Parts: sequence; structure tokens; C-alpha cells
Amino acid sequence: MSGSTPSTGPDTEPAAPQRRIHVAAGALLDATGRVLVTRRPGNVHQGGLWEFPGGKLEPGEVAWAALVRELREELGVEVQAGRPLIRVHHDYGDRRVVLEVFLVSAFAGEPRGLEGQPLDWVAPAAMDPLHFPAADKPIIDALRLPPRYLITGPDPCDVPGFLCRLETSLAAGIELVQLRAHAIDDPAYRELARKAFDLCEAAGAKLLLNRDPQRVADLSAHGLHLQAAALRRQRERPADVALLGASCHDAAELDRAAALGLDYALLGPVMPTTTHPQAATLGWPGFAALADRAALPVYALGGLSEGDLQRSFAHGAQGVAAISGFWRAD
Repeated sequence: MSGSTPSTGPDTEPAAPQRRIHVAAGALLDATGRVLVTRRPGNVHQGGLWEFPGGKLEPGEVAWAALVRELREELGVEVQAGRPLIRVHHDYGDRRVVLEVFLVSAFAGEPRGLEGQPLDWVAPAAMDPLHFPAADKPIIDALRLPPRYLITGPDPCDVPGFLCRLETSLAAGIELVQLRAHAIDDPAYRELARKAFDLCEAAGAKLLLNRDPQRVADLSAHGLHLQAAALRRQRERPADVALLGASCHDAAELDRAAALGLDYALLGPVMPTTTHPQAATLGWPGFAALADRAALPVYALGGLSEGDLQRSFAHGAQGVAAISGFWRAD
């Protein structure tokens, strides 16, 4: 009957309603790039684990205001500058949490555990996700990734010129590079990858190979990038790949990337591109809607450049991935 309540029967009980907890958290950076973490009391949910400081939003409070208040109350610091880092939805079974996380780049005062909580400064690369609540893994991944992601430009017919452009981009501050050269054969790609890896290593940047994992397994690289078709074929995450991402275009592909434990996704196109000007685009609202439900850091891709970084942060992106926007000519 319409509007009736289902019977539970004598041996069943109604499921307890899930609690939904909305939290603002901050990743406070020191001058060396370390991040402040605090230890949860042993007698609370996820007790004894490390976390990023913050707390629950009060009724009618926005996340940034909650963060400023919580860090003042918990640590005795005044937040001066920051930006959105990532928004995480996580289901613990008995409760669902929404974490709005900000990267805090400036604050006044020396952090102290005003509620008796232990503090530590840890480099993101040294963070062990097993020592944090499960909801914090995407935050750790986001902290390990830079905001700018270079995808190399047209396939090289002039290898020295291609490598010169790569070196110029690295000198301009690029820290993450995807070697995309679909048209060249495997031997040429392998040789190019060796040279690109040396340049990235010298610049302190990471190189990701965009090739069938089986065909580049013996090459030196910092990780792999999967095209959407390869993502759909992948059954599990390769155990020996330190950094793994994929190209995604919709919610199903983002869910697949998260289920495989990938470290990031590229999502687009956000805007029209010079190579595919007639392709359907997400626009910033469409990108934000998909990125908000993704369980991993998401780069905005498609027709974007350095000038779109702040807009990308405001719409839930890890940052911007681009070819022409970062592939510098000189």
C-alpha cells in the first residue's frame, strides 16, 4: 500500500539510521613542506590514529569559518591563508563523514595541543595511510601531488627539440609529467622514456609512462597513467607501481579508478580544446559535480592553463592537467 511502512518481522530489527558528520580539516604546512598531524584520543571513533586537525561544523556554519574556529580552539593558531584541497565522502558503516579539507599555507602562532592531543610534523611522502582513518587516504594522496600536471605535446619527430621543451617546462616548475606519445613505436617510446626520466630525475620531478604496463614494466619511471580503455580492462592495481592514475570522463570511470586504489584521475574535457573543439564538454559545474563524489584527487583537463588553477581549486580539483597550457616552447 502506498505510504505504508514495511514490516520488520519478529526476528529483524529496523536498521539504525546512519549519522552524517560534516567536518572541516586543515593541512597546515611548515617552511619545509611538512604537514601537521594530531593523534585522536583512544576512546573515540578511530581512536589512536593520526589525523588532520579540525572539527565538526556548527549549524549554519560554512567550512572555512569552522576550520578557522577549530584551529584556534584546538591549536591556538590563527589561520591567515589557505585554499580548498579536497572534499572526501566516506562511509564507515555506522556513520558517513564529509571532510572538507583545506591547504593552510599561512598561520600565526605556534601550534600546541590545547586539548592534550599529541602533535607531529610529517612529510606527505612519509605518511603511512594505515596510521590514519580510512577517510584520510585521499587527503594523503592529494598532499603528495602537485597542482600542475604536464602532458607532453605532439609526438616527437625531432627528439632533441622535444626533450629541450620538456627541460624548459621542468625549469619553469613542472613537477609531474605524463609521457604521451601514442604514434611512435615501442622501441622509440622506450628510448624517449629513458631520456625523459633522466631529465625529470635531475629536476626533482616525477615521470609517468602512458603505455601498456606490460610493455614498459622494465623501464625506470615514477609511475604509470592508464587511458580510459586500459582502466576498464584493469582487474587490480599493479603491486609494483608507486604512482598510478587514469583518464576518466564520467562517474563510472571515476568509481572504477577509486575501486582499483588509483592515486588520482584526470577528468575532462572541461572546456573546448584545440585538438577536439567540437567535443562535448563538462563545464566547471559538471566537473565540480563529478569531482565532489570522487574518492580520489581529480585533475581538471581540457582547454586549461596556469590561469585556471585558482578556478580549478574552487571547483574541487587537485589542479590543472594540460598539454599546450604547460608545454613550453622556449
